[in-house]
Amino acid sequence: MHPNNVIVMKVPEGGPWYRSLRTVDRSSTTVTAGVEPTVALDQFMAPPSDEFEGMVGSSTAFREVLDQIRTVAPTDSTVLIEGETGTGKELIAHAIHTLSKRRGRPFVKLNCAAIPLGLLESELFGHEKGAFTGAVSQKIGRFEAANGGTLFLDEIGDIPLELQAKLLRVLQEQEFERLGSTQTHRVNVRVVAATNQDLAALVSEKQFRMDLYYRLNVFPVAVPPLRHRMEDLPALVAHFAHTYAERMAKQIEKIPSDSMETLVRHPWPGNIRELQNFIERAVILTQGDVLQLPALPSISAVSNEPITLEEAERDHILNALRKSNWVVGGTRGAAARLGVKRTTLISKMRKRGLSKAMTNGG
Repeated sequence: MHPNNVIVMKVPEGGPWYRSLRTVDRSSTTVTAGVEPTVALDQFMAPPSDEFEGMVGSSTAFREVLDQIRTVAPTDSTVLIEGETGTGKELIAHAIHTLSKRRGRPFVKLNCAAIPLGLLESELFGHEKGAFTGAVSQKIGRFEAANGGTLFLDEIGDIPLELQAKLLRVLQEQEFERLGSTQTHRVNVRVVAATNQDLAALVSEKQFRMDLYYRLNVFPVAVPPLRHRMEDLPALVAHFAHTYAERMAKQIEKIPSDSMETLVRHPWPGNIRELQNFIERAVILTQGDVLQLPALPSISAVSNEPITLEEAERDHILNALRKSNWVVGGTRGAAARLGVKRTTLISKMRKRGLSKAMTNGG
């Protein structure tokens, strides 16, 4: 036991949760001889937000996204949300709608990748009875359903080229025709689109229209992956544990200290969705009031996604820091492992947002 009646832990990131994990008060910690120390989940719970319902986080990267939402929401401009799978792009789209003057009107969603190509045009623009085999009645499309409100088009990069011209027209002119009809329908719809693909690269490869790309990219919002906002992870863990425990009528109040450290050090290639599903599984398995974690999947087994050079360098530095127990300098420090000077590594850590990861020897 630490002489000041605290438990000291090594964790990789900074922020309020870092202090609470490194120095946990006895009042919020259960220590029993022969039993793993636990930490109260309540101390990580973020206060509820009326402005951003369901969105949890206070990291610099996440606050920048919230600031962008506040800026663009009151306008009617098209928004393009870019980010990896599982980062919460739909929540951001809904927040833009909620904070806009359209909040009392419909918020309509369509996952473009989930609709068979032959039916996507009908889903977007509707059809008349007899327009095609199986069209036994008239159907309005998502643009008509969203009239006066917001249409969220997820996985916009999966819209086929032959439909992109028609989508461009409705974005520019706010008018279209249903399948099987020559009557023009006018609508007043704000479009928020999202993608986990590099649309600029698709434009270069002639897989996505350049004019549509620029029409969608009026106000881009880049959502950081979870590994770039790890200081938010404990609050997310507490939020999901509380949510699922409540649904399952369980009382889960604590988590083993080492378990939280393990979660913080996992890279979460599936981002918040992966973390959410993992905590739901943990709640199902938990019998008492201490959250019991199942085994985490190996990193190599869950991610074959290509990453940028910047991300590769950041991950390489993180890996060296983990192997050196988060010590930067010295013969066994991360700088020596990477074959660079201590000052060079510190500079790169600051550039990659890892400056708060430095511990003894840094």
